[in-house]
Amino acid sequence: MALFKRKTKEEDEPATKVQKKPAEEQVEIPAGPSLPKGGDAHSYKIVSAPHITEKGTIISEHNQYVFRIAGSANKTEVKKAVENLYKVEVAKVHVLYAQSKSRRVGRHEGRKAGFKKAIVTLKEGSKIDIAG
Repeated sequence: MALFKRKTKEEDEPATKVQKKPAEEQVEIPAGPSLPKGGDAHSYKIVSAPHITEKGTIISEHNQYVFRIAGSANKTEVKKAVENLYKVEVAKVHVLYAQSKSRRVGRHEGRKAGFKKAIVTLKEGSKIDIAG
């Protein structure tokens, strides 16, 4: 019955092997026009991406920008993260939660995930180029 009792590589190696912990500084930076390069790892965890919608485009004329943020983020963390990533001065931050919605494909029903977003108002003279 030796066929069913084969040892794997994990069993052959000694158990005293030290496992490496993942480095917290290594954060995957999204490609494209979403977030700038620079800033620290914590800022990328707080601000996920700009939330580009028709309403977001209209309010950008009034120096306000919309970002998707982490579910655990608060206004202070969002302010520091946006200032760190985009090198601008933030005047106000409004945080809101977009509720999940039910979606249907044929007879199968599911839910579209909700998310948290922040409307960031910049001080006069500050500007963010989201597109590039």
